[in-house]
Amino acid sequence: MEEEASRFDDHAFVPMVSLEMNVAVFKSQWQFCDEITEYLSDILGQGHSDPARYANFLSVAANELIELAFRATNGRGKISFSLARSATYNRLRIAFPCDEEFRRKHMEAGSGEIQPGLDDGSGRLVTKSDGALLSNLATIFGAAIHIEKDGADGIGIIADFPSAEDFQ
Repeated sequence: MEEEASRFDDHAFVPMVSLEMNVAVFKSQWQFCDEITEYLSDILGQGHSDPARYANFLSVAANELIELAFRATNGRGKISFSLARSATYNRLRIAFPCDEEFRRKHMEAGSGEIQPGLDDGSGRLVTKSDGALLSNLATIFGAAIHIEKDGADGIGIIADFPSAEDFQ
């Protein structure tokens, strides 16, 4: 447990790229999710013996996390995406403003269940439990995923993916 928790230590990571945009612009077109995913995944693939394979595989996870941010953000402020690399992990961090209820659900241990349908009148369609999504991504990709408070009204999703190319 301590080993996994230490994976979120920022000191071992070297920044690779950072992208920040206005949430309203980001939410104006769903296709931004795919475009940002492609950009970040191509960078993640650099330095691997089979960059396209590694980038394609991780693009699935990155896209799910970016789409979660798309659904969850409250439409105000900035959203940021950053990549960093350590000797054994690649880190994707997405920070965005969200409603207090969404943040509270994801910050509380054992919580995060959002039922299918429209979430509390916001008009945001949730197709599956975000908690289950994060758990599944962590299992499938061997990733450590952590959610932390980011500023007064936001959260950061941090996902550390193994840089090894032995995906099953």
